[in-house]
Amino acid sequence: MSNTKPAGWVKPALELGPILAFFVAYLLVRDRSFQIAGREYEGFILVTAGFVPLILLSTFLLWRLTGRLSKMQIATAVLITVFGGLSVWLNDDRFFKMKPTLIYLLFGGTLGFGLLRGESWLRHVMEEAVPLDHEGWMKLTRRLTLFFFALALLNEVIWRTQSTDTWVWFKTFGLTAAVFGFFLLQGRLFSAHAVEPDKDDCDADGEGPERPDNLPR
Repeated sequence: MSNTKPAGWVKPALELGPILAFFVAYLLVRDRSFQIAGREYEGFILVTAGFVPLILLSTFLLWRLTGRLSKMQIATAVLITVFGGLSVWLNDDRFFKMKPTLIYLLFGGTLGFGLLRGESWLRHVMEEAVPLDHEGWMKLTRRLTLFFFALALLNEVIWRTQSTDTWVWFKTFGLTAAVFGFFLLQGRLFSAHAVEPDKDDCDADGEGPERPDNLPR
């Protein structure tokens, strides 16, 4: 693993690059079908087949460059591999389309279980990037749990009732904008419950802690 901190643009590029590549590739082949080994595959299935190894490669490179992966990143890569693989193997796009639903249900359920135990498991993932007091973490975790469940429901509605084109636009831009919008709306909570990070938590170059890992792709 590399001990050199990567340039600031590298991590976002590795996290968002595969999603944008999927979107562009889909636009290029969405109206085409391909004969492979005697079977006919729509463009969406072919792009999904390319997206799975791309996600695995980007996740591997993130690990090599940063020396760590969050549990969210690992779980996301596993679910993309499983459901993307099922879509390609069974030549059925429904499996890949339901993948975001299962990811958001998994993370919402995990955070919700922690709340039932009186704990914020989100704190273990984001504490270095967003230092909050205990009450702040509990509030943020409750809100994010509900947000994940809402995204799961929304994804189900979109892929079951709308065209593949609509779902791809929603997956690429809608979900990403929703996640960023959610955290932007938490500004008042971050201000009210912020705590000063220890000096040891700052980077060696004097900067503060890194931003939190991206949420599920």
